[in-house]
Amino acid sequence: MSPKYKRWYDHDPLLLEVVELLRSYQDELRSQAEVFLAKLEEKVSKEAIDRFYEMVKPVNGNRWYDADPIISKTVELLRVLPPDVQKDCAEHFISALKELGIQYESPNAKK
Repeated sequence: MSPKYKRWYDHDPLLLEVVELLRSYQDELRSQAEVFLAKLEEKVSKEAIDRFYEMVKPVNGNRWYDADPIISKTVELLRVLPPDVQKDCAEHFISALKELGIQYESPNAKK
């Protein structure tokens, strides 16, 4: 029996949306990704995050987000967060688009 979802973010429309937004607006959202990583480092530690990322990052890096280390680290860390934290982060990324002046209405974010 094959899994219902092919990618880790397919189960949640909001996560799927954020990953697609990160793909579409990599340059614009890079600063938000840096803020996300900095907040995580406050709670865990930069060393722990770097060690974890070294364990999970792909050897050949063929995925679209592997080209940028900040975006890659953000997506990988987002992948392993608990679902409630994933949702909070996803909503934060979507609200950041408005702050960046990007006209975007999420069909999945809380109103």
